[in-house]
Amino acid sequence: MNQFFGALGRWALLSLQRTGDATMLGSNASAMLFMRPWQGRHIVQQIYALGVGSLIIIAITGAFTGMVLALQGYYMLAKFGSESLLGSAIALSIIRELGPVLGAFMMIGRAGSSITAEIGIMRVTEQLDALQMMAINPKARIIMPRIIATILALPLLIAMFDVVGLAAGYVIGVELLGVNSGAFIGEMITKVEMKDLNIGWIKAMGFGCLIGIICTWYGYRAEPTTEGVAKATTQAVVLSSVSVLILDYIITSFFL
Repeated sequence: MNQFFGALGRWALLSLQRTGDATMLGSNASAMLFMRPWQGRHIVQQIYALGVGSLIIIAITGAFTGMVLALQGYYMLAKFGSESLLGSAIALSIIRELGPVLGAFMMIGRAGSSITAEIGIMRVTEQLDALQMMAINPKARIIMPRIIATILALPLLIAMFDVVGLAAGYVIGVELLGVNSGAFIGEMITKVEMKDLNIGWIKAMGFGCLIGIICTWYGYRAEPTTEGVAKATTQAVVLSSVSVLILDYIITSFFL
């Protein structure tokens, strides 16, 4: 029993230490946003790499999410004779929950893993040390652009996810299942409020900040070996996914 609680305590202290280290690394790197030399060109490059490179997977995920919601929502609402509420049900589900969460998951799988692996390989090949030798701060040149890019790119990707998902839900609900188009759109406009849109944006920005900090920290602190980079990439993806779910619950419970 003593060994169990001792191991649990050591794990808790190590987790707290890593959380503090990641928070300090992310905050220190983000504070260099307006310091000279300004890294605007590198930020734009990262937004293009992380955002534009994820457009296709976001569009596909959003489309099939909207179609599945339309089918399942119609099946459940038809039992109560409330098929006209299908539009509002799809809109609220995507805007408040599924859009931010699934979009964040796609960002983690598509871009978060590459961020960790890329920075980890820089650690293995001593590129980060070479930058310091040339009086270039790796936090300003490598970490900060990636954190800012995830914060800016993820809300835009989630907005696209929402639009594609709603359009796909409309096609399935109205064209395939025969729901009245006026009722579909009218209920959507009536039930969706600005608060719902704000919740989606807040979640998107929070998830983007969380993914950027976690993935860059694991890459920056990865052991300079091939196994170390692989382990860091796996841990970054797992922890980012779990952290997104935890933060999603916290934000949802706060606004409700």
